[in-house]
Amino acid sequence: MAQFHKHLIIRAEIKKPAVDPTYVSEMWMPNLIDRIGMKTLMGPYATYCDVPGNRGLTAVTIIETSHIAMHIWDEESPAMMQLDVYTCGPLDPYDVVAAIQEFEPVLVEMKYLDREQNLVEIPMP
Repeated sequence: MAQFHKHLIIRAEIKKPAVDPTYVSEMWMPNLIDRIGMKTLMGPYATYCDVPGNRGLTAVTIIETSHIAMHIWDEESPAMMQLDVYTCGPLDPYDVVAAIQEFEPVLVEMKYLDREQNLVEIPMP
C-alpha cells in the first residue's frame, strides 16, 4: 500500500454538540471510519469531561493508517469542535465534513496538509 501522509484538521462551531460517549464511540465514529474507507485497529473510545471550563466530549480511534481524534467543548453556544484525522491512506476531506453535518455546524474551518516530506497545505477545491 502506498503511504500518503495526509492530515486533516477541522475547527467547527456547532449548534448540536455530541454529549453521549456511547453514541459517539458506537455509532458516530464507526460511521465516520466507514465513510472514509478506513479500518479500526483500536477503539473507538469516548468519554465526557464535566470539569467546569473544560466540559465536553473527547473521542479517539486508532485506525490502520493512523488516528482520529475529536474534542467538543459544549459550555459555549455555539459549541466548539476540533477534529483531527491523520492517515497514510487516501482521504477525501469532504467525506469528513459530511460526517459532522449532524452536529449542525455554523462555521467550519479546515486545513488539509501533506506531511510526506514537509508540512505542505493542500488547496481545497
